[in-house]
Amino acid sequence: MKTPFALALMLAVGACAASGPDADVRSFPSEHGSVQVSTVATGLEHPWGLAFLPDGRMLVTERPGRLRLVAADGTLSAPLSGVPEVWARGQGGLLDVALDPGFAGNGLVYLSYAEPGEGGAGTAVARGKLVGEALEGVKVILRQSPKLEAGQHFGSRLVFDRDGLLYVTTGDRGNWDHPQALDKGQGKIFRIQADGGIPADNPFVDREGADPAIWSYGHRNVQGAALHPGTGKLWQTEHGARGGDELNIPEPGKNYGWPVITLGVNYSGAPIGSGKKEMPGMEQPIHQWTPSIAPSGLAFYTHERFPAWQGNLFVGALAFQRVVRLELEGDKVVAEEPLLVDLGERIRDVRQGPDGYLYLLTDDAKGRILRVGLQAD
Repeated sequence: MKTPFALALMLAVGACAASGPDADVRSFPSEHGSVQVSTVATGLEHPWGLAFLPDGRMLVTERPGRLRLVAADGTLSAPLSGVPEVWARGQGGLLDVALDPGFAGNGLVYLSYAEPGEGGAGTAVARGKLVGEALEGVKVILRQSPKLEAGQHFGSRLVFDRDGLLYVTTGDRGNWDHPQALDKGQGKIFRIQADGGIPADNPFVDREGADPAIWSYGHRNVQGAALHPGTGKLWQTEHGARGGDELNIPEPGKNYGWPVITLGVNYSGAPIGSGKKEMPGMEQPIHQWTPSIAPSGLAFYTHERFPAWQGNLFVGALAFQRVVRLELEGDKVVAEEPLLVDLGERIRDVRQGPDGYLYLLTDDAKGRILRVGLQAD
């Protein structure tokens, strides 16, 4: 039986297909048939994160600091009021968006963003209640500390687990000291309660001098994250430098090595950190990309609409301008297929919609929401 959420989105898809930009469909080859790509909405400035509302509309963030509603016909709302001020410089700005697991009852929306303040900016998370075209009662529930002037590597994805705890991914902000320091907020994945409280079983909650919100550390710039549909564990992708992009399953309290070890090198070709690829006490990725594809949004495919994709993991790529499909056996990647290679778009986010299609955000000054499906041969 289809949920009201899925039915609403199917109606939205039908409305889009009847008229507007969605009438244009492009086809791309794949191992399982023709991949069909259509445009749902246009006119977004560097869209970053996407969330599906129960009524079939979508929420989408734009990096300069706007949060918009997307109607069934692709029409964009005016920017919603109540969004926190963002530090829209370099890679900073308004980043991810997520709905509270109890959104149907409480209307809470979570945003990650580059927050300005003394010393520069840092990744922060705020939540507020969606009322009409406004966020009300907005409150910051997590702040990366210290703030830095650098304009790169903010992360950041927001993922709720099955217990309603929130994972927040961050970047190193270009600082090579802080990712290994447990009292600094750069290069970490955080795990917090929905109101910003600290779970009692976080790995460093009893470590003197450590930030108790830390789940794992030694990360460079985590811009993709999703919950595994079988195990319920967090999976994440992060950018390497020149080579060494990683796919990880971050475990509590573990050190993922940056910048002491890495499978890549600096952009100049010089070694990074120790110059080594592995060291005791530091984790190896379950999969890596060299040369770097610049992985961003991440989504597991679980819907029955396209059986050939079930159980696959889809990774958006910025530098390589594609979507990468990964076949999995347990925690191992056993096959990889590049998709939409000729699309010519930087893919910022990948989401599975309730209707079984994949939805992509293109990272461009004239960004789009794309819907992707599979037509078997």
